[in-house]
Amino acid sequence: MRITPNWHNVKPLGRTWPLEDGLWLALSASGAEFTFTGSACEVTIAGDNRAADAEAVNDHARIALYLDGQRAVDTLLNAPVKVFTLEAGEGEHTVRIVKLSETAMSTCVIRTIEAEDIRPTAKKLRLVEFIGDSITCGYGVDDEDPEHHFTTATEDTTRAYAYRTAQALDVDVSLVSISGYGIISGYTATAEEPVTAQLLPTYYEKLGFSYGAYKSQAPQDVRWDFTVRQPDLVVINLGTNDDSYCRDYADRQQHYCDQYADFLRTVRRCNPGAKILCTLGLMGDRLYPFVEKAAAAYSAETGDTNIACMPFVPQLAEDGLAADYHPTEATHRKAAEKLTAEIRRLMGW
Repeated sequence: MRITPNWHNVKPLGRTWPLEDGLWLALSASGAEFTFTGSACEVTIAGDNRAADAEAVNDHARIALYLDGQRAVDTLLNAPVKVFTLEAGEGEHTVRIVKLSETAMSTCVIRTIEAEDIRPTAKKLRLVEFIGDSITCGYGVDDEDPEHHFTTATEDTTRAYAYRTAQALDVDVSLVSISGYGIISGYTATAEEPVTAQLLPTYYEKLGFSYGAYKSQAPQDVRWDFTVRQPDLVVINLGTNDDSYCRDYADRQQHYCDQYADFLRTVRRCNPGAKILCTLGLMGDRLYPFVEKAAAAYSAETGDTNIACMPFVPQLAEDGLAADYHPTEATHRKAAEKLTAEIRRLMGW
């Protein structure tokens, strides 16, 4: 049988969007999971308009296909369409398709799946949403040289703290993360003016944001439907890029605090029953006190006490540095252990 995947015939992973010709993946860790019976499965995946763009060589979507829990394919979509054949012994098998790279650079569409008796896998009992930046995306985690720069080829969200935490907790995960983005400013090397084109709250209620497009459609044109599935917990890790602008300017730090509290109102409106956990610190914790201050101000104003804060320990030189001084897998592993323990304490999981 051959199917065009949608929200019903496969299990969607993270925020995905059904199109007429397939399931659209934009954000990191978005994808699909299903079982089939037999000895082989064929998956056809299309790239967006950046897939065949020679100028976008560092931006092609990176995807992984897992067969029975083992990564069988790890590739960049550098052609308009690619077909993957997964072969195994006769029997029932599970396939998981995961977008390893982030939304900003490129998107892709799972067009068809061909196998016998295709069925969606079961949802896990709980869902955790992570809102973040390059750290959550796994920027450079496959390249432990801090002098090297960004490419989707070395970005793997499954090796980063958020995905690792979800695995440890055995929960479904959804990531809303874009490299360089913040609450009041994206990353800036000069700190002269805020980079207001790179604010995560602008796109939180969208499918994502991308410089690429699929058949003239961009994920920022799609309003996300929060009724699809509500998370039990929302973890926010935003402020690293804001700090490049705020530095030690008290007025900027207060503006970050005020806008963070405002974003908490948005997150609560979209996720009325979720616990919210605010974190910061892996690449510097100068703004963390203002995270706590924002959460306290929000709670005092709204009466919403279903919120908590947790600081990360800044990365250590002994654990190495990845591309553009981002966390290594060792740092991500430590962060996941700390966050997992805190979530278990808070949620009783």
